[in-house]
Parts: sequence; C-alpha cells; structure tokens
Amino acid sequence: MMHGQQKSDPCVVAMKPANKSGPLEAESVERRRGAGGNMVGLHTDRTQGRAAVSQRLDRVRQAARQRKKERFTALFHYVDTELLRESFFWLQRKAAPGVDGVTWRDYKCHLEANLVDLHERLHRGAYRALPSQRQYIAKADGTQRPLGIAALEDKIVQRAVVEVLNAVYEADFVGFSYGFRPGRCQHDALDALAVGITRTKVNYILDADVEKFFDRLSHEWLARFVEHRIGDPRILRLIRKWLKAGVMEDGMVTQAETGTPQGAVASPLLANVYLHYLFDLWVQQWRKRQARGNMIVVRYADDSIIGFELRTDAERFWSDLRMRMEQFGLSLHPQKTRLIEFGRFAAQWRAKRGMGKPETFNFLGFTHICGRSRGGTFLLQRTTRRDRMRLALRRIGEQLRRLRHDPLPKQGAWLRQAVTGYFAYHAVPTNFRRLSAFRYHVIVRWLRSLRRRSQKDSFKWPRMLRLADHWLPRPRILHPWPIQRFAVIHPQWEPGAQIAPAGICAGGAQ
Repeated sequence: MMHGQQKSDPCVVAMKPANKSGPLEAESVERRRGAGGNMVGLHTDRTQGRAAVSQRLDRVRQAARQRKKERFTALFHYVDTELLRESFFWLQRKAAPGVDGVTWRDYKCHLEANLVDLHERLHRGAYRALPSQRQYIAKADGTQRPLGIAALEDKIVQRAVVEVLNAVYEADFVGFSYGFRPGRCQHDALDALAVGITRTKVNYILDADVEKFFDRLSHEWLARFVEHRIGDPRILRLIRKWLKAGVMEDGMVTQAETGTPQGAVASPLLANVYLHYLFDLWVQQWRKRQARGNMIVVRYADDSIIGFELRTDAERFWSDLRMRMEQFGLSLHPQKTRLIEFGRFAAQWRAKRGMGKPETFNFLGFTHICGRSRGGTFLLQRTTRRDRMRLALRRIGEQLRRLRHDPLPKQGAWLRQAVTGYFAYHAVPTNFRRLSAFRYHVIVRWLRSLRRRSQKDSFKWPRMLRLADHWLPRPRILHPWPIQRFAVIHPQWEPGAQIAPAGICAGGAQ
C-alpha cells in the first residue's frame, strides 16, 4: 500500500512543535490527539453503504496517521462500484447539468448499468474528463465569481476520489485549517478565532487574502505537493485529467495552465493540499523559529486571519508571507490584505493617541468589532456584513417578483424557508440587532411586492405585520457563545495552561 520516500520534506512536521526546549506544556486552544483504539469507528456514517465505505478506508486512515512521511501507492482499487454509488447519492439532486446535459434524475434511471460501465472505463483507462461549464454568480461587492459546473460522471468520480484522499490528508492537515474538511464548518473556524482573540494576547490582526487563488493555482506545484503522499499513478492521472479538461464558455473550450474551477467537487481538497504545503506547514515553522510573541492562525480556504501580540512579528510575517506567495506564482490581494490594531487593548491605546475606534475586519460573512460588555470588559462583537445582508435581501426581492402573483401561502412558505436558513447561519451572540433589521427589510420588500399586484393598495402595515408574524420566524440567537461550543469540541482544552512565547494556533494541531 505504501512506499517510503527517499527524501522527506523538511517542512513536514508530525505535530505542532513546542516553542522552547524542555518539558512540553499544554497550549490553550490546541486540540490534543484523539484516543486510539476503537474510537475511529465512531466517525463512520450511519447508513450501511457509507459505513461500509468508511470502514474500508479505516486502514488507510490508520496508516496515514502512523507513517506520515510515506507514500500511498495503491489507492485506486478503493474506487469501486459501491463507492461510486455512494458518491452519486451524495450529489445534489437539482444541480445544474454540465456540458453533457445529463441531470441527476436522468442518470438514476439506469443507475446500476451506468455505474458498472463507469467503473469499467475507469479501471481500463478509458474514462475521459469533460470540460466544465462556465457560469457566474454575483458577489457581495458587485463583481461576479466564475464557477465551473462539471459533467455528472466527473462529479461522481471526483467525489469518490476525494473520499479516498480525505482518508490520507485528514491525518496530515493542521488544526487551524477549517475550509471544506469533513466534520468542520465555518462556525468552527469562527469559534476558534473568537477564542484565540479573547483568551490570548492578541493586539494585531493580519487579514490575508490570496488574490485569485483558484485561478492562479499552479498545476505543476500542485502535482508535486500531491506526490508527497500519493504515489498511485492512476490517482495522479485522474487529477491531471481534471486540471487539463478546461472550461467551456459560449461553446468555446479553453484550457489553462493554472487554476482549478471553483465549484468542482475536487477543487476544495486540491486547494487545501496546495495551501497545506504552501502556507500551513510554513506558518508552523515560522511560528516556531521567528515569532517572539503570541500568535494565532485560522485559515478557511484561501482566507486567513493571523493574530499577533507584537507589531514587529506581524510586519515581519507579512513581508515573509508576501515573498513566500511569490515563490509559488501567487500574490496577496493589495486591497483585501491589511494589518490592523485589534484586541483587548486596541481601544485604550488608540484613545491615548487621540485616534478613533479600532478598525474592524471581515471573516466568513461577519464583521468583527472590538466592543465592550455591560461590565466594561472587552467583548468581541460579530455582526453580519452589511454587503452580505444587502445581497441576501436583493435576492429575496428578485424571487418575490417572480412569486408576485402566487398565493400568499406559497409566498409565505418560501419566505419562511429563506429567513430560517439565513438565521441558521447568522444567529450568533451580539448579532441580534442585525437579525431584526434583516427581518424588517424582508417584511418591507414583501409588502412592496404585494402592493404591486394590483392598483388597489389593499395591504396596510398592521395587516402586513400580522401576515409576517404568521409566516416569518422571529429573530433569536441560535448559536452558543464561542467559548462554550469550543470547550465542548475541545474537551481537554485548558484555559489556565501556561502559554509559550509563540502562543497558540487557534484550532490546534491534530
């Protein structure tokens, strides 16, 4: 299954090293290694098919944890008909078709025969990846984000291969990497960041954003990074096929030497592998060798938040990170990347210098603000980004125009689903006012839409409020405070532990 490397990468570390020699001390916000033995079995899915797939990959997971510098040379046999079937049912039923025009329901009509044929073509090398269909979605800043919609069979194969590769890379990825990983979500990253800022000596925040990362990702460097752990030539050949398949737009197929389509099933994992070697391992080494004060790191895909105790550390890290990116053909976004004074003492220090309130930064849809609790102590406040809320309201308004002449129960049911979904993500502590404002603006847009159904204005505000109370959920906080949820996910976290000079990496090493 595995083959030893002749030369190991000097940046690869099995666990987060201590910042000083001598006896190791527990660092706060660091996840400790999980218990061994039968605990692995608790992570399998409940359905029989997924449980069987997960159990077959347990050997791969155990080998990846035990031998971190060896390569897997025989993984392709795990991509069998059963895994392809599970991958098919993992896909979204109503997703737009790719260039082949095949929908999920079309493929399901002859599912078993299609899967057997796909499996046979994969294992005899006859499978060919099709170009992705280019589509655009609006971003909060008014620009458009290009997406690549893969053909259905490409989605199935990519999902199956990602399932296999996750068994390897989840043992390697560091704790402060949260984007597009099994068992992790945006709120895990937000909790880790909040705990890191409030419970450690963080005085400066570097908001780092890689400019057009998914478009400029180097295929050559990605292949080298993947080959650090994957030695199965059939897996490597599949990844090259997806990268070289190109994108179809307006009937024209273009092939690029860089980048991976956003929206492709395999793109998030490939991006994490790329940034693992480019950023994560490098940050760990920089923290160990260069940092003189506390330091926290949270990364979600190509967006990273790095907190520092000392400004000298922050400025030196920013300069070194810029050079590190240039070595791999990337660059930091000149407008989105910035260093700000932020933390428990930011307001006090700026007041002494006659400056205004501390600057804020955005991360994963929330604006982070230096606030104060009722008792006067530092409180990290998180509110929904204004541009994201405006974008959500604009989309609701567009849908209401399409539903304008539909019955009220149909409109109300759709709005209830939309508002409930919005609250499910944004209902965090300190964000109640923004939730109330969102609901109010939804009611206003609904009222305008109803009044335009005819020239007779039969809808008055009191009636509209009764209608909204019947259909729209009222705002309430659904998420616990970050420290509470973080303590549950990391039960062995020790708030009173001694912290070494280079501090912590929020999220911890696994």
